[in-house]
Amino acid sequence: MTTTAMRRYAAEIYRLQQDSPTVGLAELSKHAESSQQATARMVSRMKKLGFLEHEPYRGVRLTRAGEQIAMPALRRHRMVEVFLVKVMGYDWASAHTLSDVFERGINDELEDRIDLLSGHPTRCPHGEPIPSKAGVMPVVKDEPLLDVPSGSDCVVSRVRTHDLEELHYIAELKLIPGVPFHLLSCAPFRGPLRLQMKPHDPVIGYELAASLWVEVVKRGEGNKLPPLANTPGKKK
Repeated sequence: MTTTAMRRYAAEIYRLQQDSPTVGLAELSKHAESSQQATARMVSRMKKLGFLEHEPYRGVRLTRAGEQIAMPALRRHRMVEVFLVKVMGYDWASAHTLSDVFERGINDELEDRIDLLSGHPTRCPHGEPIPSKAGVMPVVKDEPLLDVPSGSDCVVSRVRTHDLEELHYIAELKLIPGVPFHLLSCAPFRGPLRLQMKPHDPVIGYELAASLWVEVVKRGEGNKLPPLANTPGKKK
């Protein structure tokens, strides 16, 4: 009942739903790199098959069945990202775009080989969890850096942006998944955040901080920043 195209659309919706409960058709069309007419037709087909719900003027959201068909596509995409970075030597900024093309020629046998050569990864280079072969998405207990009070000890969990310049800058600052830091201060009125980490103490802007999700090791008691209004969904 499902096709490769359906699984890819389901994966895109799943990614976008991490930032919004419903996904607009225009936004889905943009990230799926298809026309709005083609997207509308696919949404109609998937709705009839019970893979998603569609609210006019609001958007779509996956059903449980839709989430299940998204898992294989998400697994393959994120696993290929790891392979491109870890085995083939590409930088993490270009891995997402390259994976969109690379993964379309991969079958189950090649996927298993990529999994083996990559060391059976559980996270992609940007920190997003990789579903198991059985279609189970690992639970990640993290939160947006903007929700964390100053004085907290954190570890970078996920970098939720695909902007090339942002990714290159984040890499220069060494704010990659797995790196610990101390949140020294959060300036009011969407001002910069000052971090403490080795070998330097970077200061990052509010917009860049919105891309970082962290695991809090020890929660501080300082001030928190107000939520970022109209933050665009970050695909991953």
